[in-house]
Amino acid sequence: MFKDFKLIAGRPVYIQVKDYMKSLILRGALQGEQKLPSTRELSLLLKVSRNSVISAYTALEDDGFAYTVQGQGSYVAPAAASDSTAASAWTMDWKTRLSSRALLAEELDIMKRGIRAGKGTISFTSIAPDESLFDLDNVKRAFLDRMSVEGNVLLNYGYAKGYKPLIDYLRQYMEHKGVDMRGKDMLITNGFTEGFDIVLSALGQRHGAVLCENPTHHTALKNLRLNGFDIRGVAMEPDGIHLGELKRALEEGEYDCAYFVPSYHNPTGIVMSPEKRQGLMKLMAEYRVPVIEDGFNEELRYSGSHVAPLIAAAGSGNGVVYLGSFSKVLFPGLRVGWVLADQELIYYLESVKRARSIHTSTLDQSILYQYLLGGHLEKYLKRARTEYKRKYELTMACCKEWLPYSRISGDGGLHLFVTFPEGFSTRELLAACREQGVIFTAGDIFFTDGTGQHTLRLGFSRVADEDIRRGIEIIGRTARQLLG
Repeated sequence: MFKDFKLIAGRPVYIQVKDYMKSLILRGALQGEQKLPSTRELSLLLKVSRNSVISAYTALEDDGFAYTVQGQGSYVAPAAASDSTAASAWTMDWKTRLSSRALLAEELDIMKRGIRAGKGTISFTSIAPDESLFDLDNVKRAFLDRMSVEGNVLLNYGYAKGYKPLIDYLRQYMEHKGVDMRGKDMLITNGFTEGFDIVLSALGQRHGAVLCENPTHHTALKNLRLNGFDIRGVAMEPDGIHLGELKRALEEGEYDCAYFVPSYHNPTGIVMSPEKRQGLMKLMAEYRVPVIEDGFNEELRYSGSHVAPLIAAAGSGNGVVYLGSFSKVLFPGLRVGWVLADQELIYYLESVKRARSIHTSTLDQSILYQYLLGGHLEKYLKRARTEYKRKYELTMACCKEWLPYSRISGDGGLHLFVTFPEGFSTRELLAACREQGVIFTAGDIFFTDGTGQHTLRLGFSRVADEDIRRGIEIIGRTARQLLG
């Protein structure tokens, strides 16, 4: 006994000793009324100071796990010790108790089945921002400034709808994107994913079907399936969704909603043209299908003029639900997103949010608000765009030099989408590249109909320049070998 104690750096020693002794008591290694080692003896056994043991014994008494007899020492409290005769141990086969939703969630969880990047692996799988660009000094300052103003409030419960100063700021932010805010309201969520799930769970399933681009965001597909929707995908063209196929799909079926990613589409990176946005909105209005718009990466445009989101094209109409987030632009660790929609819909979504998670972290919301209020977003975006544009151009040049592709798409953002000749398997390519220390995301996971086996997504945001060159050269060389 006492030989398995190991100190962890950075944590008070007496707390570690207290927790260790408590664990021995709880698992029955130390029995009720058993005398504990003297403070001097235990300090020698655990190789810690006697003062640490004295403090640990005092803390054990405070927690009700020990008591002291004057002149005799410390003993295990009888009620604290494990009583193996009190109840027999029993086990449960939890898999038999799981819902179909839980089983499907596990089945669709690619993170559990994805390839782990070992040390030295060149990984093109991530489309998260590059943490080396994070504006840490101003984030720290935003935290300290907000805490000094209302720290006690921020550490208490917040409001389901969100932190009002942030809501007011984001309303103005969306207004500057050309959105008519009359009759609209906003709900703050834990990033895009929670917002999307809340909206889907609140929608009545009259038809049980949803329209979307094909391919599309894998997380969105997963949530659509978890919420029980059938999915009809519509093919993409170089400037966005194929309007002819969209019209055909609308004529052939009825849908509860449509989900679109018009800017820096995930995974293709395509920015839908203004003309297609107008045509799409006319079709949605004609067939009265509500639109869920994913405002993915809108801020990461490298060239050209701003393209207004679909919710702006809707004007005073209320048929678009906009999901916003800065996760791919600023800091994914701050789990803050927003739903902008008709005020009556938000009224009900607020209740769903309250029942689900009470509220989004007020501390996270306030830090984001203070950071935005200080004007730091614009400065950060200028620096981020410059760096990501450079990496984008490097990645594109390497792809054109090395890859035997049929098509490359990606107008900006943090990734490129590569299509190889029909019949080619990027799963086979991935397996071969993995043996050489390079991984990427096979494109079939983004397709709604089981196709896309000849596609892949390359995320370049967190890959060093030399690794971009070397990794794409390996992918290209291996692809040519597989093509024969």
